[in-house]
Amino acid sequence: MVLAAGSDLGPTPTRPRRGGGAPLILARGGMPGPPARRWARTPAVARALLSRIALCLAQSREEAERFARLGAPRVEAGGNLKFDAGAPPADPEPLRQLAGVIAGRPVWLAASTHPGEEAAAIAAHRSLARRYPDLLTIVVPRHPERGPAVAADAVAAGLRVGRRSAGGQPHDKVDLYVADTVGELGLFYRLCPLVFVGGSLARHGGQNPIEPARLGAAILYGPHVRNFAQVYGALDRAGGARIVRDGQELTAAVGQLLADPATRQAMARAGAAAIEAAGGATDRAMAAIEPFICQLKIAGRFAS
Repeated sequence: MVLAAGSDLGPTPTRPRRGGGAPLILARGGMPGPPARRWARTPAVARALLSRIALCLAQSREEAERFARLGAPRVEAGGNLKFDAGAPPADPEPLRQLAGVIAGRPVWLAASTHPGEEAAAIAAHRSLARRYPDLLTIVVPRHPERGPAVAADAVAAGLRVGRRSAGGQPHDKVDLYVADTVGELGLFYRLCPLVFVGGSLARHGGQNPIEPARLGAAILYGPHVRNFAQVYGALDRAGGARIVRDGQELTAAVGQLLADPATRQAMARAGAAAIEAAGGATDRAMAAIEPFICQLKIAGRFAS
Protein backbone atom coordinates (compact mmCIF):
# COMPACT_ATOMS: atom_id res chain seq x y z
CA MET A 1 0.00 0.00 0.00
CA VAL A 2 1.25 3.45 -0.92
CA LEU A 3 -0.15 6.21 1.28
CA ALA A 4 0.19 9.78 0.03
CA ALA A 5 -0.62 12.40 2.64
CA GLY A 6 -0.71 15.90 1.31
CA SER A 7 -2.72 19.01 0.68
CA ASP A 8 -3.30 20.20 -2.89
CA LEU A 9 -2.32 17.91 -5.74
CA GLY A 10 -0.88 20.98 -7.44
CA PRO A 11 -1.62 22.93 -10.58
CA THR A 12 0.08 20.60 -13.07
CA PRO A 13 -1.07 17.01 -13.59
CA THR A 14 1.82 14.57 -13.42
CA ARG A 15 2.00 10.88 -14.12
CA PRO A 16 2.35 8.85 -10.89
CA ARG A 17 4.79 6.05 -10.38
CA ARG A 18 3.05 2.73 -9.96
CA GLY A 19 3.38 1.25 -6.48
CA GLY A 20 4.21 -2.27 -7.65
CA GLY A 21 0.53 -3.26 -7.63
CA ALA A 22 -0.04 -1.90 -4.14
CA PRO A 23 -3.14 0.24 -3.65
CA LEU A 24 -2.55 3.98 -3.69
CA ILE A 25 -4.44 5.98 -1.06
CA LEU A 26 -4.54 9.76 -0.91
CA ALA A 27 -5.08 11.07 2.64
CA ARG A 28 -5.87 14.72 3.37
CA GLY A 29 -6.52 15.28 -0.31
CA GLY A 30 -7.00 18.93 -1.21
CA MET A 31 -8.59 20.17 -4.42
CA PRO A 32 -9.39 23.90 -4.17
CA GLY A 33 -11.34 25.56 -6.96
CA PRO A 34 -8.45 27.05 -9.02
CA PRO A 35 -6.43 23.79 -9.26
CA ALA A 36 -9.61 21.87 -10.06
CA ARG A 37 -10.31 24.21 -12.98
CA ARG A 38 -6.76 23.76 -14.28
CA TRP A 39 -7.05 19.97 -14.04
CA ALA A 40 -10.39 20.12 -15.84
CA ARG A 41 -8.64 21.56 -18.91
CA THR A 42 -6.85 18.20 -19.34
CA PRO A 43 -9.63 15.75 -18.42
CA ALA A 44 -8.03 12.69 -19.99
CA VAL A 45 -4.80 13.18 -18.08
CA ALA A 46 -6.65 13.94 -14.83
CA ARG A 47 -8.79 10.82 -15.17
CA ALA A 48 -5.80 8.64 -16.07
CA LEU A 49 -3.97 9.80 -12.95
CA LEU A 50 -6.83 9.85 -10.46
CA SER A 51 -8.28 6.52 -11.63
CA ARG A 52 -5.18 4.85 -10.16
CA ILE A 53 -6.02 6.07 -6.65
CA ALA A 54 -7.84 3.31 -4.82
CA LEU A 55 -9.17 5.65 -2.16
CA CYS A 56 -9.15 9.43 -1.98
CA LEU A 57 -9.86 10.93 1.45
CA ALA A 58 -10.67 14.53 0.65
CA GLN A 59 -10.53 17.30 3.23
CA SER A 60 -14.08 18.56 2.59
CA ARG A 61 -17.30 17.56 0.85
CA GLU A 62 -16.72 20.19 -1.85
CA GLU A 63 -13.23 18.88 -2.57
CA ALA A 64 -14.53 15.31 -2.60
CA GLU A 65 -17.00 16.29 -5.32
CA ARG A 66 -14.20 17.90 -7.35
CA PHE A 67 -12.04 14.77 -7.11
CA ALA A 68 -14.99 12.64 -8.21
CA ARG A 69 -15.79 14.88 -11.19
CA LEU A 70 -12.14 14.68 -12.28
CA GLY A 71 -12.16 10.89 -12.28
CA ALA A 72 -11.27 9.52 -8.86
CA PRO A 73 -13.29 6.28 -8.59
CA ARG A 74 -13.74 6.18 -4.82
CA VAL A 75 -13.82 9.40 -2.82
CA GLU A 76 -14.79 10.10 0.77
CA ALA A 77 -14.86 13.36 2.71
CA GLY A 78 -12.51 12.30 5.48
CA GLY A 79 -11.85 15.73 6.96
CA ASN A 80 -8.67 17.65 7.65
CA LEU A 81 -6.04 15.77 9.65
CA LYS A 82 -4.63 19.08 10.87
CA PHE A 83 -7.59 19.46 13.24
CA ASP A 84 -6.34 16.42 15.15
CA ALA A 85 -2.89 17.84 15.80
CA GLY A 86 -2.08 18.14 19.50
CA ALA A 87 -1.04 21.34 21.20
CA PRO A 88 2.67 22.18 20.91
CA PRO A 89 4.65 21.35 24.06
CA ALA A 90 5.96 23.82 26.61
CA ASP A 91 8.57 23.29 29.31
CA PRO A 92 6.75 23.81 32.64
CA GLU A 93 9.62 25.64 34.37
CA PRO A 94 10.12 28.41 31.75
CA LEU A 95 6.33 28.69 31.53
CA ARG A 96 6.06 29.23 35.28
CA GLN A 97 8.95 31.68 35.28
CA LEU A 98 7.69 33.77 32.39
CA ALA A 99 4.13 33.80 33.71
CA GLY A 100 5.51 35.31 36.91
CA VAL A 101 7.54 37.95 35.05
CA ILE A 102 4.60 39.22 32.97
CA ALA A 103 1.88 38.80 35.62
CA GLY A 104 -0.58 41.68 35.69
CA ARG A 105 0.39 43.18 32.34
CA PRO A 106 -1.88 43.31 29.29
CA VAL A 107 -0.18 41.11 26.71
CA TRP A 108 -0.71 40.00 23.14
CA LEU A 109 1.29 37.87 20.72
CA ALA A 110 2.18 38.27 17.05
CA ALA A 111 3.12 34.70 16.12
CA SER A 112 4.97 33.25 13.13
CA THR A 113 5.38 36.69 11.60
CA HIS A 114 6.85 37.47 8.20
CA PRO A 115 8.53 40.67 6.95
CA GLY A 116 6.14 43.60 7.18
CA GLU A 117 4.02 42.05 9.90
CA GLU A 118 6.48 42.94 12.65
CA ALA A 119 6.21 46.57 11.54
CA ALA A 120 2.44 46.32 11.99
CA ALA A 121 2.92 44.87 15.48
CA ILE A 122 5.38 47.63 16.38
CA ALA A 123 2.97 50.31 15.14
CA ALA A 124 0.12 48.68 17.06
CA HIS A 125 2.14 48.71 20.25
CA ARG A 126 3.12 52.37 19.86
CA SER A 127 -0.51 53.35 19.35
CA LEU A 128 -1.96 51.20 22.14
CA ALA A 129 0.72 52.10 24.67
CA ARG A 130 -0.96 55.48 25.08
CA ARG A 131 -3.94 53.65 26.54
CA TYR A 132 -2.00 50.76 28.09
CA PRO A 133 1.38 52.09 29.28
CA ASP A 134 2.36 48.67 30.68
CA LEU A 135 1.40 46.80 27.49
CA LEU A 136 3.65 43.90 26.50
CA THR A 137 3.83 42.86 22.86
CA ILE A 138 5.51 39.54 22.12
CA VAL A 139 6.72 38.84 18.58
CA VAL A 140 7.74 35.37 17.44
CA PRO A 141 9.21 35.68 13.93
CA ARG A 142 8.59 32.70 11.68
CA HIS A 143 12.33 32.58 10.98
CA PRO A 144 14.23 33.09 14.26
CA GLU A 145 17.35 34.35 12.49
CA ARG A 146 15.41 37.52 11.75
CA GLY A 147 15.21 38.28 15.49
CA PRO A 148 18.04 40.87 15.55
CA ALA A 149 16.52 42.79 12.63
CA VAL A 150 13.07 42.78 14.23
CA ALA A 151 14.56 44.01 17.50
CA ALA A 152 16.49 46.75 15.69
CA ASP A 153 13.32 47.98 13.98
CA ALA A 154 11.51 48.14 17.32
CA VAL A 155 14.37 50.04 18.94
CA ALA A 156 14.37 52.48 16.01
CA ALA A 157 10.67 53.04 16.67
CA GLY A 158 11.46 54.03 20.24
CA LEU A 159 10.48 50.82 22.00
CA ARG A 160 12.39 49.07 24.76
CA VAL A 161 13.19 45.61 23.48
CA GLY A 162 14.25 42.24 24.88
CA ARG A 163 15.43 39.28 22.82
CA ARG A 164 14.98 35.78 24.13
CA SER A 165 17.91 34.34 22.18
CA ALA A 166 20.16 36.94 23.83
CA GLY A 167 18.93 36.06 27.32
CA GLY A 168 16.47 38.93 27.62
CA GLN A 169 13.36 38.73 29.78
CA PRO A 170 9.96 40.43 29.26
CA HIS A 171 10.24 42.40 32.50
CA ASP A 172 8.49 45.70 33.18
CA LYS A 173 11.17 47.73 31.38
CA VAL A 174 10.53 45.86 28.10
CA ASP A 175 7.81 47.00 25.70
CA LEU A 176 8.34 44.45 22.94
CA TYR A 177 9.82 41.00 23.47
CA VAL A 178 11.27 39.17 20.48
CA ALA A 179 11.05 35.42 21.07
CA ASP A 180 13.60 34.42 18.43
CA THR A 181 14.17 30.84 19.52
CA VAL A 182 13.22 27.47 18.07
CA GLY A 183 10.54 25.17 19.48
CA GLU A 184 9.05 27.53 22.08
CA LEU A 185 5.92 28.73 20.33
CA GLY A 186 3.79 26.53 22.58
CA LEU A 187 5.22 28.40 25.55
CA PHE A 188 4.05 31.78 24.27
CA TYR A 189 0.67 30.49 23.10
CA ARG A 190 0.04 29.49 26.71
CA LEU A 191 1.04 32.91 28.01
CA CYS A 192 -1.01 35.09 25.65
CA PRO A 193 -4.81 35.19 25.56
CA LEU A 194 -4.82 37.12 22.27
CA VAL A 195 -2.82 35.98 19.23
CA PHE A 196 -2.34 37.44 15.79
CA VAL A 197 -1.30 34.55 13.53
CA GLY A 198 1.19 35.74 10.93
CA GLY A 199 1.83 34.94 7.31
CA SER A 200 -1.61 36.46 6.73
CA LEU A 201 -1.06 40.21 6.36
CA ALA A 202 1.98 39.31 4.28
CA ARG A 203 1.05 37.45 1.11
CA HIS A 204 2.36 34.14 2.39
CA GLY A 205 -0.83 32.10 2.67
CA GLY A 206 -1.13 32.03 6.46
CA GLN A 207 0.21 29.96 9.30
CA ASN A 208 -1.60 27.36 11.37
CA PRO A 209 -4.15 28.83 13.85
CA ILE A 210 -5.16 25.46 15.30
CA GLU A 211 -2.50 25.45 18.01
CA PRO A 212 -3.30 28.82 19.63
CA ALA A 213 -7.03 28.18 19.30
CA ARG A 214 -6.67 24.80 20.98
CA LEU A 215 -4.75 26.46 23.81
CA GLY A 216 -7.49 29.02 24.47
CA ALA A 217 -6.46 32.17 22.61
CA ALA A 218 -8.66 34.53 20.66
CA ILE A 219 -7.35 34.63 17.08
CA LEU A 220 -6.69 37.56 14.78
CA TYR A 221 -5.48 37.04 11.22
CA GLY A 222 -4.99 38.84 7.93
CA PRO A 223 -6.71 38.21 4.58
CA HIS A 224 -4.07 35.95 3.00
CA VAL A 225 -4.80 32.51 4.48
CA ARG A 226 -5.23 30.27 1.44
CA ASN A 227 -3.08 27.53 3.05
CA PHE A 228 -5.49 27.25 5.97
CA ALA A 229 -8.75 28.48 4.45
CA GLN A 230 -10.77 25.53 5.78
CA VAL A 231 -9.45 26.00 9.31
CA TYR A 232 -10.10 29.74 9.37
CA GLY A 233 -13.56 29.12 7.90
CA ALA A 234 -14.41 26.86 10.85
CA LEU A 235 -13.07 29.41 13.33
CA ASP A 236 -14.94 32.27 11.65
CA ARG A 237 -18.25 30.42 11.64
CA ALA A 238 -17.87 29.71 15.35
CA GLY A 239 -16.85 33.26 16.21
CA GLY A 240 -13.40 32.21 17.38
CA ALA A 241 -11.39 34.38 15.00
CA ARG A 242 -11.50 37.87 13.50
CA ILE A 243 -9.97 39.08 10.26
CA VAL A 244 -7.90 42.27 10.15
CA ARG A 245 -7.10 43.58 6.70
CA ASP A 246 -4.21 45.88 7.51
CA GLY A 247 -2.11 47.29 10.32
CA GLN A 248 -4.75 49.82 11.32
CA GLU A 249 -7.38 47.13 11.72
CA LEU A 250 -4.89 45.04 13.69
CA THR A 251 -4.32 47.92 16.10
CA ALA A 252 -8.05 48.49 16.50
CA ALA A 253 -8.84 44.80 17.06
CA VAL A 254 -6.06 44.32 19.63
CA GLY A 255 -7.23 47.43 21.47
CA GLN A 256 -10.87 46.33 21.46
CA LEU A 257 -10.12 42.85 22.73
CA LEU A 258 -7.68 44.02 25.40
CA ALA A 259 -10.43 46.33 26.66
CA ASP A 260 -13.14 43.65 26.53
CA PRO A 261 -12.00 40.47 28.32
CA ALA A 262 -15.48 38.94 28.15
CA THR A 263 -15.58 39.09 24.35
CA ARG A 264 -11.99 37.89 24.13
CA GLN A 265 -12.73 34.92 26.37
CA ALA A 266 -15.92 34.09 24.44
CA MET A 267 -13.90 34.07 21.21
CA ALA A 268 -11.32 31.79 22.79
CA ARG A 269 -13.96 29.32 23.99
CA ALA A 270 -15.69 29.33 20.60
CA GLY A 271 -12.42 28.75 18.77
CA ALA A 272 -11.37 25.86 20.99
CA ALA A 273 -14.81 24.25 20.61
CA ALA A 274 -14.69 24.64 16.83
CA ILE A 275 -11.32 22.92 16.60
CA GLU A 276 -12.51 20.10 18.83
CA ALA A 277 -15.71 19.65 16.83
CA ALA A 278 -13.82 19.50 13.53
CA GLY A 279 -11.53 16.70 14.74
CA GLY A 280 -11.80 12.99 14.14
CA ALA A 281 -10.27 12.87 10.66
CA THR A 282 -7.47 10.59 11.84
CA ASP A 283 -9.90 7.99 13.17
CA ARG A 284 -12.00 8.19 10.00
CA ALA A 285 -8.91 7.80 7.84
CA MET A 286 -7.71 4.75 9.76
CA ALA A 287 -11.17 3.16 9.54
CA ALA A 288 -11.21 3.71 5.77
CA ILE A 289 -7.67 2.38 5.29
CA GLU A 290 -8.07 -0.69 7.52
CA PRO A 291 -9.79 -2.87 4.87
CA PHE A 292 -6.84 -2.33 2.52
CA ILE A 293 -4.41 -3.35 5.24
CA CYS A 294 -6.45 -6.47 5.94
CA GLN A 295 -6.42 -7.43 2.27
CA LEU A 296 -2.66 -7.00 2.11
CA LYS A 297 -2.23 -9.12 5.23
CA ILE A 298 -4.36 -11.87 3.73
CA ALA A 299 -2.25 -11.72 0.59
CA GLY A 300 0.89 -11.94 2.75
CA ARG A 301 2.24 -8.63 1.56
CA PHE A 302 1.96 -6.57 4.74
CA ALA A 303 3.82 -7.38 7.94
CA SER A 304 1.56 -7.55 11.00
